[in-house]
Amino acid sequence: MTETATPADDVLRDRPPLTIVMAADTFAPDVNGAARFAERLSAGLAERGHDVHVVTPSVGHRNHGVFTENIEGQDLTVHRLPGWRWYPHDWLRFVWPWRSKHYARKILSSVQPDVVHSQSHIVIGRGMTRIAHQRGIPVVATNHVMAENVLDFTTLPPVLDKIVVKLAWDDAKRTFLMSRAVTTPTRRAAEFLEKTIDIQGVIPVSCGIAKRNYTPDLTPRKHHRVLFVGRLTTEKHVEVTLGAVAKLAPELPEITFDIVGGGDQRRNLEQAAQRLGIADRVRFHGRASEEELRAAYTKADVFAIASVAELQSIATMEAMASGLPIVAANAVALPHLVHDGENGYLFEPGNVGDLADKLRLVLTASPEEYLRMQQASLDGVEIHDIEKTLDTFEKLYRGEPV
Repeated sequence: MTETATPADDVLRDRPPLTIVMAADTFAPDVNGAARFAERLSAGLAERGHDVHVVTPSVGHRNHGVFTENIEGQDLTVHRLPGWRWYPHDWLRFVWPWRSKHYARKILSSVQPDVVHSQSHIVIGRGMTRIAHQRGIPVVATNHVMAENVLDFTTLPPVLDKIVVKLAWDDAKRTFLMSRAVTTPTRRAAEFLEKTIDIQGVIPVSCGIAKRNYTPDLTPRKHHRVLFVGRLTTEKHVEVTLGAVAKLAPELPEITFDIVGGGDQRRNLEQAAQRLGIADRVRFHGRASEEELRAAYTKADVFAIASVAELQSIATMEAMASGLPIVAANAVALPHLVHDGENGYLFEPGNVGDLADKLRLVLTASPEEYLRMQQASLDGVEIHDIEKTLDTFEKLYRGEPV
């Protein structure tokens, strides 16, 4: 079902354009959900006529400055601050925290924005929020982070990790309380944030995708291709899917597993595939272009995600827009996208046998049942259209109710 624009939508889009500073600790060329959201949101706002300035770390600390970059087909002004690699992580770059307020003062004085949208409360967004708050510039904050996700990369003894997490959430609360509105991708993620740092009124706003960019294949065919798209890090638990594929291999001899994405766990996962005896069934594609990624979704038969730390999962929404049944861990926000028995199945996190059972249900489904799950995915992703996300953020920027 498609929706037509209402008179209220037309009025919203006829309003004077805004000057928006998008503070993002991660942005292109990074490949992760937060970066992809910031890119799509910024490009979508620019397409609607807004003046968008993205503030993000440089790639290499000498390559800083102000650049015009083409993101999602739109020319954006990108302020690249001197960035440094965090070497325990495979791609993470950061700005020296004690310099973030200095950079914020310079950029806010130069750009004179109507609003700041912080995509991270950690470094750039933290400094930008504090200086904007001092100057009376409204801030909208979006949380993409679970502090626990960074523990693999702190290099601290485990006994200190709990202290680090508590300090991180305490600081996040102070930052969010300076914001006009706080958003996160799903209702479950909003409830998690409200409970974790004791704040109220967190607004769920989907990251959104352009469903029209994906190509479902609804023709009858044999089903054997399992797909995962995402960063290869520990919280994604791709090894659980490898175990499930190995368990199914004797009874489903054609089963294959395509893994799209890079990360620090790739070598460990390659070794795991060897130990499980399924190296010939598993293909690591690494990072893919947009065209290659969309083709991978179209060719796949089921999308499997074992992650236990998703605040939404853009990759899962892309798979749904491609007409794929989904098998997902019953954790955090994934049940918001995957309705058990409708567009796929949920499995107990970390349970290889349960995941194998759910994959079997999809891969051996009758043509009618498989098509029903495909259509349920296509119907379920409708509410995550990027145009609705853009409408919501425009209202938040202007201080209007949503």
